[in-house]
Amino acid sequence: MTVLSARALNRATLARQYLLERADTPVRDAVAHLCGMQAQEPPEPFIGLWSRLRAFKPEELDEALTARAVVRTHLMRRTVHLVTADDALAWRARHDAMLRQRVTATYRRELAGIDPDEVAAAGRAVMADGRPRTMADLVRALEDRWPGPPRRVLGELLVAALIPMVQLPPRGLWHTTAGVRNLSLAAWIGRDIAPLSADPSDPVGQRLVWRYLAAYGPAATADIRAWCGLAGLPAAVKALREQLVVFRDERGRELLDLPDAPRPSPDTPAAVRFLPAFDNAILGYHDRSRIIDDAHRGLSVAGRRAVLVDGGVAATWTAGDQRLRVTPLRPLAVPEREAIEKEAHDLATFLDEGIEHVEITAAHADR
Repeated sequence: MTVLSARALNRATLARQYLLERADTPVRDAVAHLCGMQAQEPPEPFIGLWSRLRAFKPEELDEALTARAVVRTHLMRRTVHLVTADDALAWRARHDAMLRQRVTATYRRELAGIDPDEVAAAGRAVMADGRPRTMADLVRALEDRWPGPPRRVLGELLVAALIPMVQLPPRGLWHTTAGVRNLSLAAWIGRDIAPLSADPSDPVGQRLVWRYLAAYGPAATADIRAWCGLAGLPAAVKALREQLVVFRDERGRELLDLPDAPRPSPDTPAAVRFLPAFDNAILGYHDRSRIIDDAHRGLSVAGRRAVLVDGGVAATWTAGDQRLRVTPLRPLAVPEREAIEKEAHDLATFLDEGIEHVEITAAHADR
């Protein structure tokens, strides 16, 4: 069985994530290919798409959001994701049990004695008039019936788990500050959510696995589970196994992949790329060592924006006070610093936030 080095896995990930070469793909198609983009912080998907798409303009994503081609909704790992409307409708029922379990487990004490099905029915009745509501609005309509839980807990149960919702524009639009107004997913898109299949081979799970491998493979089943938050999708993997190819990594883990998916040479050059906070190119794996060293793994869940140098996380970055600041995590060679500075100036122009200076700090002595 072929063993893939960490560098080979890195190049495969970069190629599939449009980070090896920027793509000419339309925004909706890019979001679909990536299986969604983590989006709890509204500006971050714009940065992620800028690093992946050639000549990307923010108004293209704004238009996709206002035209309801893509939506902001709770999905993978119970986090807000930007996904296509089609994927939201196709995948939501498959995620329902996970979303409910994660919220009720997190707030087990606060929600003791409460029947989530009753809360869900009452919440749907409130939302049935088709009016957008904030979480606070929805909780106010129900708190007389359930006065016990903290309002935030009851609201999160309703909005993040029990009722499939979208966060309506202008939330999520470029350079726009707006609170969260929620509307049911089906009402916003004008189509019903696909029901959960009773087929034991898990056809929705099979499509999730196939799509995940197209954008993230080669990967282990633990990686699939870490990405979506679902329990490994064993029936789906079993049903697909004969159609997949199998590798091992240097640690001996079994890796699954699509037969014809790109697996570039480990020697393929990789340009500097600036990633947003919580980018799925990093978070989409249980074993993230293909793109970030274990010593810096904590940065991937701390909301730190990352800089890829030669395909790996080599620095973090921030923007503010008219300055884009890059903080290296390791010594940088002179050509690496120059490549970072050039990409940083391009990013500063894209951000359009009055950034006048690019600064690469000397956290480590450069070679």
